[in-house]
Amino acid sequence: MRVAHINLQQFDRANMRKLLVDFPLQFQHARQIGASLNFEIDRTAIKNLLFAGMGGSAIGGDLIGSCLSDQLPVPAMVIRNYVLPAFVDRHSLVIVSSYSGNTEEALSCSEVARSRKATIVAIASGGKLAAWAQAHGVPLISIPGGAPPRTALGYLTVPLLVWLANAGLVRLAEHDFEQTQQLLERNNRRYASDADDNPALKLANQLRNKFPIIYCSADLLWPVAWRWKGQFSENSKVLAFCNVFPELNHNEIVGWQQLPERLRDFQIIYLRDRDDHPRNQKRMEITRGILERVCAPIIELYAEGESRLARLFSLVQLGDWVSYYLAVLSGIDPTPIEKIQHLKDQLSRE
Repeated sequence: MRVAHINLQQFDRANMRKLLVDFPLQFQHARQIGASLNFEIDRTAIKNLLFAGMGGSAIGGDLIGSCLSDQLPVPAMVIRNYVLPAFVDRHSLVIVSSYSGNTEEALSCSEVARSRKATIVAIASGGKLAAWAQAHGVPLISIPGGAPPRTALGYLTVPLLVWLANAGLVRLAEHDFEQTQQLLERNNRRYASDADDNPALKLANQLRNKFPIIYCSADLLWPVAWRWKGQFSENSKVLAFCNVFPELNHNEIVGWQQLPERLRDFQIIYLRDRDDHPRNQKRMEITRGILERVCAPIIELYAEGESRLARLFSLVQLGDWVSYYLAVLSGIDPTPIEKIQHLKDQLSRE
């Protein structure tokens, strides 16, 4: 099947495809936003780094943490909750992220961070968080709004990376961003094309009527596995699951036994990186031999690019396109998230 054979206008009524096509431009604009930030922090006083957010905002923190894990001078973690750990104090840098600016968990964390006298940076397109930051003199990274938060990952990630580098907390070369930009542009042409060999569309076809299981090494790509899981849920409206090596070899691998007729409904996808730990690479090969006795052949996908940043975003981009095509192939509009909206409406009444 080719893209021209799909009635995109019938199912993609909000035109999410344009947001995917424009993602390289978003990445470029996000770099410009990061370069324009001029607020400073005393990096010698920072003993830990926390990202507080949910959904796409939290994934942004995960990607930053993984991208920089080989050089961050302080511990970093992502908080997906209403509260912060007890150790957060004036030596903490807390980045509160909410695309809409109205995520109640992020707003709660912002107040906790302020009460603990932590250094705070907010990132939002507006809403209550932007107003709160302005009222309390908290530096605000203002990003464009108006799109589904899951399509704004560039805005939720790249300005922070640029700022962290310019603040002297980490080292990121301009070449890393340039290479990533070029890779996104090149791959977008492949994923948006009507060619027979469109890899994103081909993979989506393989996943029709399947539950995706995303496995990867715990080294670099684990946030991408989480991203794929979330995108399949929100865009494709299908349950998806993810796990990492070596942990899954200590428990989940045994679960591939009962209900053998149902196991054929699952499709395992390996996300692989050239720098995966050698023992994890070995585990992945042995696990393949075990699991392919009871499930379909495992699909392997490799990160592209030289820098860690490029390799992360290469597979983020592919997953976004695959989940989009899986939605429209299933006759589903990828944009609405009715269950989440219903939940928020109910919570607002409590």
